[in-house]
Order: sequence, then C-alpha cells, then structure tokens
Amino acid sequence: MSAPVTTPTPSTAASPFTPLKIPFFRMLWIASFVSNIGTWMQNVGAVGLMTQLTPSPVLVALLQTASALPVFLLSLPAGALADLVDRRKMLLLTQTWMAVTALLLATVTLLGYTTPWLLLTLTFLLGLGGALNNPVWQTVTPELVPRTELPQAIALNSVSFNLARAFGPALGGLVIGYFSSGAAFMLNGISFVATIYMVWSWKRAPQATSALAGERILAAIRGGIRYARFAPPVQNILVRGVSFTFGASALFALMPAVVARRLQEPTSFYSLLLSCMGLGAVIGAFILPRLNQRLNINARVTLATIAFASGLGGLAFVDNHWVLYGLLTLVGLAWMLVLNSFSVGVQTVVPRWVQARTISLYLLTIQGGMALGSVVWGSVAERLGLAPALAGAATWLLLSTLLVFRFSLRNGDDLDFTPARPRIEPVLALDPIPNEGPVIITTIYRVAPADQRAFLGIMEQLARIRRREGAIRVGTYADMADPTRLVEYFMVESWEEHAQQHERGVGQDEDTLKKQARQFHQGPEPPVVSHLLALHDTPGPTVPVMVPGSTRLVASTAGEATA
Repeated sequence: MSAPVTTPTPSTAASPFTPLKIPFFRMLWIASFVSNIGTWMQNVGAVGLMTQLTPSPVLVALLQTASALPVFLLSLPAGALADLVDRRKMLLLTQTWMAVTALLLATVTLLGYTTPWLLLTLTFLLGLGGALNNPVWQTVTPELVPRTELPQAIALNSVSFNLARAFGPALGGLVIGYFSSGAAFMLNGISFVATIYMVWSWKRAPQATSALAGERILAAIRGGIRYARFAPPVQNILVRGVSFTFGASALFALMPAVVARRLQEPTSFYSLLLSCMGLGAVIGAFILPRLNQRLNINARVTLATIAFASGLGGLAFVDNHWVLYGLLTLVGLAWMLVLNSFSVGVQTVVPRWVQARTISLYLLTIQGGMALGSVVWGSVAERLGLAPALAGAATWLLLSTLLVFRFSLRNGDDLDFTPARPRIEPVLALDPIPNEGPVIITTIYRVAPADQRAFLGIMEQLARIRRREGAIRVGTYADMADPTRLVEYFMVESWEEHAQQHERGVGQDEDTLKKQARQFHQGPEPPVVSHLLALHDTPGPTVPVMVPGSTRLVASTAGEATA
C-alpha cells in the first residue's frame, strides 16, 4: 500500500525573513521575543525562589504542575472563546492579566511576603493567562501574513522562542545573582507591556460578525470537537502530533538524567545541549523555504522524525561531546520542522470560524503526548535503564513514520473555504427565538431506484460535512408509499446554530456534492427544503402551520440553497 502523493507546495518567499517585511508582524515579533525572554527569566526566578523558600522537592516540582495544569483545564474553552469574541480584545485581556500577575508576584517578592503556596498560586494564575492566550495568539499570524509566507512566519515565531530559550535563562541567572528573583519577576511583568502596546495599536481589519447572539461556550466546544472528529485532515494532524510528541518527550524527560548520571557532567553541559537545540531550530528556520519547495509535508515530517530518532539514539549511547553537540543541533532542527509542519497544517486546513478551537485541540494533543510520554519513558528508564528507554523511544519514532500510509498530512494551500455561491436565507412565517431547538432541515429528492445506490454514496459524503458544520444527527430515508421519494435530513441544536451555518461558508466540497445529488433528482421542480422546529410544552409564539409529531413547520422552500 503506497502513501498518498502530496505535491510540494511552492513558496513564493525568497527568504525566510520575508514576513518581517510586514511592519506589524515585525513589530509584534520583536515584542513577542522580549516577552519570551521575560517568561524564561520568570521560570528561572520561580525555581530559584522556591528552593530558597522550602527544601521540599515536591513543592519545587509543583511549579511545573502549576504552569502546565491550566493548559489542560482551559485549552478547549480558550479556543471556543477565541472563535466567539473579538480576538484583539481577548489578547489585550490575557496579556494584561499576565502582566498584572507577574508584577504582583514581583511586588510581594521584593517586599518579602512570598510563601511557597503564594508562589504556586500566582504561578498558576500566570499559567491561566497563558492558557487563554495561546490559541488566540496562534490565530494572529495567519491574519497578518499571506498564506504563501505562513510557514516562514511560524518558523520565525519558533526562532523567537528558541532564541529566548537560549538567552532568557542566562539573563535570568544574571538578574537573580546581582539583584533577586523579585527583579526577574518585575522584568517579566514589564516585558508584557511591549506586547500590550502592539496589540492595542493593531488596526485589525473589520471582520464579518454575526447579528445573532454568541454561541454558548459548551456548545462551541462541542462544535469544535465535532468538527475535528469529522474532518480527516485535522484528525491526521492530531494523530501524527500525539505519536511524535509521545516519542520525542523522552529527550526532554531523560536528558537531565543522562547528563548527570550517564555522562556525569555538570548542569552547564546540559545548558550547552539546550543551546545546541536552539541553534538547530534557528538553522531550520533558515532552510525552511528551500525544504518547502523541494519536499511535501509528509516527506518533511518523515525525514525530521528519523533525524530526531537518531538524536535519541546518540543520547543513549554516544559519549563524545562534539558528536552530541552535532546530534542535538540536528534534533533542534528536526523538532522545529515537525512542529512547524503541524502548526501550518492545523491553521490552514480549517475555516476561520473554527480555527481557534482546532488550534486549542492541537495544543492539548501536543501537551497530552508530552505528558504521557514523559511518564511512560520515565518509568521505563527507572525499571530498565536510560539507554533502553531512549532506544525504545527512538524505535517508537521510527515506527511512527509508517502512519503516513494511513494518516497522510496535507496543508491547506489547495483548500477554499469560501462558498461557491451565497446561501439563500429561508422565508419564515415568524421569527423564531434564537435558542429554540432542536431544528431539523429536510431536503426531498425524487430518485429512480437504479440511481439510489450512487445517490446514497453522495449522501454519506455530505453527511460527514453536515456533522462537521454542526449537525448532531443526519440521515436519508425513503417514503414507504413512494420509494422514489427520498428525504435527507440533518438536525442542529438550535435555530441560532443553523443560522450561523448560513454565515460560515465551509467551502466548495458541499456545493459540489449538492450539485451531484441534484443530478439524480427527477421531476420538473427542484428538491424541496423544509425547516422544522421542535415543539415544547412551554408557551411560545403562535405557529401558523402545524404538522403531526413533535415538530412544527417554520419554512418550506423549493430548491436546496437554504439547507
């Protein structure tokens, strides 16, 4: 069985720095770099302060938990919020939240009032801001740069992170050594100011907004999960993402122990290895445009995964320092290429209305793979030793490349989420209350028995799109009294949800399938579409037309454009 062939996407960018020619992206990139340095200084300061406040290793370890737990708690709600509210305002809110929290921590630390539990609490609050910020922050880049330059822009964001990882801890150590942890916290709080100013000055182009009330958070989360469930390109990225991070997590979980126990080197050697990874990520950003021109996304991820696996093998068995430096540089390059490919993919294979929710699912998947892998490979190392654990993780990564045959990746350069034609709003006898529901939309076709098998095949494809758009039930039924009369239906949770489906416009595939279905329709009149709203015992507006059962007829039109 051969892997699906994906044509490499040509990049029009002549340089990896082309996105920096966009003034606002350049200014935001600089502000983000400063903020990233502040974050690494914050991490170093928090660990140093906690070791001064308490000898308990449990409380020191809880710092990492306090930072990571908000991601698991808030990733999905954060993605839903980012799709429902003004993203600029949400960025201002989250950046301000993190600035105030960091400055509060700095103040109580400089005044000598910090306790271990207060430090954990404020670290957790800072993590809450980060968890709410991450999904919406990742949706900003596609708005600022052309799609052809998106890989370079995401790579530059990775460079920002890795440069900050290289310099931030060192600067934090200097600040703490000459001053105190409180000073590091203060600088982190101030570092958010540049980002806040940049977001505040962002003259964001007006976005189409719904005249309807906003989606409820839980309904929005369900909609995001439903979309990912019925969107194969998203599923493939999530599966490949969790499989890669599960194996790659062994490096981050076990490298400190390898340096201390197997190589018996000081912490400074561990810092050198991290710097090599950062250097590799920067090199990856430089060569990314050429790789995008020569290799498709599946080839890039496969080669980078093999390179990462070789780094794990070297960490398990190689003693020569210079060889390790080279291998860790290769690992950093591979890490950047893989995550860049996943990030570009997840941002371009979905329509805008569900983009932040999909990104939040992706971030949650990546974090979950890292967390689960750290536990598994740590347990293997404890029972069998470091070398078997690292070798096992490398083997896992090599085997994961076979997933390309079942979960082939794609980017969204060839996808168009603009509808071929606008949907026609149904003519209603009255205005329904937005949160009334559920709503059933039916389309009646007349199809000859000989054509029904082919027709049902089209309906199955359309059903997946219906579910992806938000339908909670779908189906196709035949009239027992007239077998040529086929009824396709789908159900959504409320009238508001269906009205928002009319505004989203999910691309050309749905229009194509509907055109194919209409080719099987017989008769002088086009297919008839009806909108049925559930009846409830609570008093409501008088309905002019009633039908038997638990539904009332809201609208009935000839043609399929309103469905």
